[in-house]
Formats: sequence, structure tokens, C-alpha cells
Amino acid sequence: MGRGPKNLEISFTGKNLTHFGGVYLISLFLRCLQLKSILSQSLRLFQRNNHYSITESILALMYPSMLGIGRIETTHLLKRNGVFHYLVGIPAYPNPTTLRRFLQRISPDGLAKLRSVQSQLLKRMLKKPRPAKKIILDMDSTVLVLYGKQELATIGYNPTKRGRPSYHPLLCFDGITKDCIHAELRSGNTYTSSGTTSLLETSFAKIPQNVKRVYIRADKGFYDHDIIEKIEEHSAVLFTIAAKLTSPIKRRLSSLRYHTPTHGIEAAEFLYQPIGWKKRYRFIVIRRPIPEDPTEQLTLFSVGKFSYQVMVTNMELKPINIWRFYNGRAGVELIIKELKNDYPVAKIPTKHFASNESYFHILLFSYNVVNWFKRLCLPQEFQTMTLGSLRARLLLIPGELVHSGNRPVLKLPSHFRDKDAVMYALKKISKLVF
Repeated sequence: MGRGPKNLEISFTGKNLTHFGGVYLISLFLRCLQLKSILSQSLRLFQRNNHYSITESILALMYPSMLGIGRIETTHLLKRNGVFHYLVGIPAYPNPTTLRRFLQRISPDGLAKLRSVQSQLLKRMLKKPRPAKKIILDMDSTVLVLYGKQELATIGYNPTKRGRPSYHPLLCFDGITKDCIHAELRSGNTYTSSGTTSLLETSFAKIPQNVKRVYIRADKGFYDHDIIEKIEEHSAVLFTIAAKLTSPIKRRLSSLRYHTPTHGIEAAEFLYQPIGWKKRYRFIVIRRPIPEDPTEQLTLFSVGKFSYQVMVTNMELKPINIWRFYNGRAGVELIIKELKNDYPVAKIPTKHFASNESYFHILLFSYNVVNWFKRLCLPQEFQTMTLGSLRARLLLIPGELVHSGNRPVLKLPSHFRDKDAVMYALKKISKLVF
């Protein structure tokens, strides 16, 4: 068995080193997007201290989330990393206090302009690599647990930390591309469906005109006649929403005529007009036997030996296919989990709601940028990776910046396992046209 070195000397003389060598690929992609130019032209705000431009401050908040630096306090790790500054095109890196002041200064006028830029880029990206013929809007909400005295932090539905104040953001993603279409940060005691009609209108406005069909999937928190009526104002929109199991619906379940489309699953359907709704709708029921293992937890309504799942829809597919289509929205749960684990969405940086809202949308912008980068620039096996996996494989690469023949050279490890992916990305980026 080999022995470690006995007389190893440590010397702090290394120059032009970084362990963020792979960030150059994202920097190159943003340069191709002309993001700096777009932001500088669109975001014009008065600043007393102009040591850092608005664009530099936004990028200084985006890059740490991509590189796994979770809190604003820990961004000081990038302040003395000159190679990182060079690779991403930021002359110097702001300290945490400067970044917090920027978040306070950009709200709310600058945030509105930033969200407009995001919407413009999103419309362009929904046409890449080819124009989409359909889009699936997956709506959901989540709870961001708060510790401290943040503005508008209130006690509401909180399944993980009961009694703790929180924020309750509302989110909408494209179920195909996984892009974030629209989102709103809300107080913790806001009901799930509140503001959904506004979110739908804004999301519809972002969909390119070439999209012929829009589908909507949502859980029972969005089971509301106002939401469904807003959806049906658009003739090209189809929806499937989980229904709340009210007493009238429960009474129907045992009397329905079920058929077995596949082993272990029974399906039925009925027409029903809930109280306060303007017309009857098609309801789909999926019934499954309760497992004999008593330790297995069930989240569905159960009667006797069966568990039930009910959905309301205006789609004409067979019940089993509607159920399978609805189950596809499980992907949005994974996205929200990634936002909390790999992006610091749950790490609220200030006590001011407007500043936290700006930070929230900058992080979602980072998420979309990474998603676009994966979709347009990386090999197939990288396109479904979470940001955590992408960091480990491609972004956190040790590198050394040297000059050879009056030309800068970024030296990466000679036996780097994903060398082909780096070369593939460089080739793809060089061919991108926006």
C-alpha cells in the first residue's frame, strides 16, 4: 500500500488558478445571447455608486447560484478569484453588502424591466432548437420556510415546519422544455389558487404565436371555477386538474361503472356540475386496490379496499390516457426540489420583501439560463441532469490561465472525463444564432 508524502512542503505561490474552469462555457453562451447588451439597454436606473454596473450586479447574483455558492454571504469566495472574473467578464466582484443594497435599489422598477427582458428571451428560447407546436403549462405552488423577521413572512400552510412563517410562491413551468414560464412570490398565508388567473394571462402572453395547442396540468389547489372559466376563454387550451373530493363527488364513486384498462387500475367517468359552476364538466376517476402492506402511506382518498383519484378535464382522451397525461406533472415537483436544493431559492437574503422578490426572480432567471444552456449546447446525456450533477461533471473543473504566444489559454486537466462534452459545447455555441 502506497504511503503519503513525509516531507511535503506547502507554498502559496500558485497564480491564475481556479476551480470554476467550466463556467467559461456558460459565460460564452451568455455572450452569444448578448445578455449584457440587452440588460444594459433595458435596465437604466439611477445609481449613486456606479462602481458596478447594473448588468455586473445581476451577473454577480446569477453566477453563485450556478456554482453552488448558496448564500450571498459566501460570495466572498469569488471576490479574490481573478481567473473567474476574467472568464465571466466581470472586472471585480461586489461584496455581500453591495449586493444587498443593489437588490433593494432595483426594486420595484428595475425588477419590472428585468422580468420584461426574461419574457423576451423566453419567447425566443421556446422556438429553439425548433418552433414548438404545443406547450404544457404545469402549475404548482411551494412553501419557502423563513427564519427571521422578513417582511410579509406569515404563518400559513407549512407541511414541513408547522407554525413557522413562510413565503408561498406560485410557479408555472413548461412541461416539455422545463423552462420557468412565470412565477410570483407571495406571502405565506396566501391561498394556493390566489392570483392564478393573472398568472395564466401572463403565461399565455409569453407563448409564441406558432404554438397551436396549449395543455394545462395542476393539482387540487387549483380546482376552482374561476380558474377553469379563465382557461376556457382560450379555445385552443385543454386542461386536466385534480378535483377536490367534495361530498357530492365521494357519493358518486361507489356507484360508477368501472372498467380495467390495465392491470391493477380501474377507470370510470361522469358528468357533474359543482355548485357555483356555470356548466357540467367531465370528471375522470381512477381506482386502485389498497396495498396489503399497512406501512405503505397513501395520499389518495380511500373507500373500503380502494384508493381514488379524481380529475376534471375538457380533453377527449380515454380516462387511462388522461390519468397518464396528468401524472406527467410529477416533473414539476422535481424542478421545485432542484430549485430548493441546487439553487438558493429557499435562502432568503434580506428582511425586505421587494428585495427578496428581486432575488427570487434573478434565481429563476439563472435556472432558465442553465436550462437553455443544457438544451442548446450540451450532449443528450447532460440535458436531463440537475444543476448539482452538471456542476460536478462540467462546471467545477480545476483550471489554470496561462498565456502562450500572446494568447490566453485555459488549461484543464489532461485526463478530464468529460472532455468530449466540453468540445461539443464549444462547437454548438459557435454555431448558435439568435
